[in-house]
Amino acid sequence: MLTALLFIPLCAGCIMLLWGRAVICRLGLPLTALAHTALAASIAVKVARGEAPSELGGLLAPDALGVLFLMLASLLFLAASFYAVHYLREEERIGEHTNILDHGRFTNAPERRFTACLCFFLGAMTLVTITPHMGAQWVGIEATTLSSAQLIYFHRHKSSLEATWKYLIICSVGIALALLGNILLSVSFHGAEGATGAADGMDQVGWFVRNAALAEPTWLKAAFVFLLVGYGTKMGLAPLHNWLPDAHSQAPSLVSALLSGALLNCAMLGMLRGHQIMLAAGLGGLSGGMLMFFGILSLMTAAIFIVGQGHYKRMLAYSSVEHMGILALGIGVGGVAVPGAMLHAVCHSLTKCMLFLLSGNILARYHTYSSYDVHGMRWTMPATAALWTAGFLAVAGSPPFGLFVSELLIFKGMLAADLPWLSAGYLVLLAIIFVGLSVSVLRMVQGNRPVDLPPANSEPVLSVLPPLVLGLTVLTLGLWIPDWLWNFLNRAAALIGA
Repeated sequence: MLTALLFIPLCAGCIMLLWGRAVICRLGLPLTALAHTALAASIAVKVARGEAPSELGGLLAPDALGVLFLMLASLLFLAASFYAVHYLREEERIGEHTNILDHGRFTNAPERRFTACLCFFLGAMTLVTITPHMGAQWVGIEATTLSSAQLIYFHRHKSSLEATWKYLIICSVGIALALLGNILLSVSFHGAEGATGAADGMDQVGWFVRNAALAEPTWLKAAFVFLLVGYGTKMGLAPLHNWLPDAHSQAPSLVSALLSGALLNCAMLGMLRGHQIMLAAGLGGLSGGMLMFFGILSLMTAAIFIVGQGHYKRMLAYSSVEHMGILALGIGVGGVAVPGAMLHAVCHSLTKCMLFLLSGNILARYHTYSSYDVHGMRWTMPATAALWTAGFLAVAGSPPFGLFVSELLIFKGMLAADLPWLSAGYLVLLAIIFVGLSVSVLRMVQGNRPVDLPPANSEPVLSVLPPLVLGLTVLTLGLWIPDWLWNFLNRAAALIGA
């Protein structure tokens, strides 16, 4: 089953690339997503029951932490695939496009290449989440970079090309540093005597955790530093986040939704594996302290750039920097904050995917990235306007949405850990970000209808249904968290210091 989960998107991508007529690509995306989600859900049920599925000699053997991010990636891909059906149809209808920024003419990359790379991207994220092997995980994260770069450059104009190269160069440097971290991790265990477990399992997280007491502390600390900096670059932690606003602003909105909602989680998983080993070695104070430092720095950076931000897709990108910082803070604090961080990862992924899909609707209607030029959405596109407002309230951590609960749990963890100054700074930065987001979002929704736009027509179902479902899910998690989900989040959190 694990092997099928990995190869379904890879095989679907190859079919689209080789024989990809438009009807095959547009039908293949949601079918692939449905098959992947069904398999991922069955694996999640097995792991929740305490089973330990394993295939390919242990190369594929997910735990609760990996399955959590697997399900998020699969569900977000499912939502994006249905959105893509309408999106690709509209792109084909338009034909040759005009760049909003410089008014130059450009065409899109072939649709079969775009849909194939979406499937390859899903396959790479699947490998990252279901393998316990540190080397295979690194390969999967590198594969996400290579496959998603093609997606960012779907609109073939100068701005997207620049963003793609920036993404490739910065993330490749980060991945190279993470590779060095993996090498140093192996060096720290070199010659460990009395190690338990088979020698062929030496590169697996479980082996490192079981034998963490035998590691050489200096090398292990160095390994974590490189893993944090390397995967933190891909995760979007400040000051390593520079690629993120450009890539999100230039990529198609459904790609931005997957980058922010799923890809950042995969990079975070790589970093969490290092933290997991540090905790087992009794060095959790160092790794947790570094996570808290980068977390609060990310919050400060997001607060600076969100206030007055006129580009609404870049605003969402900086919001991702904020929430990656909150996740790092929660995990670094430890204790009760860690289950809160796991809930935060779930709610942030769903909310940010929702908002980026909606930003695509706004861009298609208003033909501008500037929030100053978008107003009167409640008249021109009422469904999108209502969901955009709800999404803003959710991502800003307002009740009764799930992010309010997760941020409150993380704050509770800070108080329990006796970190009053960190707690105060956390609340102040969240308040600043709330104000910055509210100014832009409310300006877009309110106001008079632009004279050059006709009154609202019925909005296509596939452009609003996926964001609606995601938004309702986040709202539900703010009002009621099912026992099975809370137990699963706690099982994942127990691996990283809860």
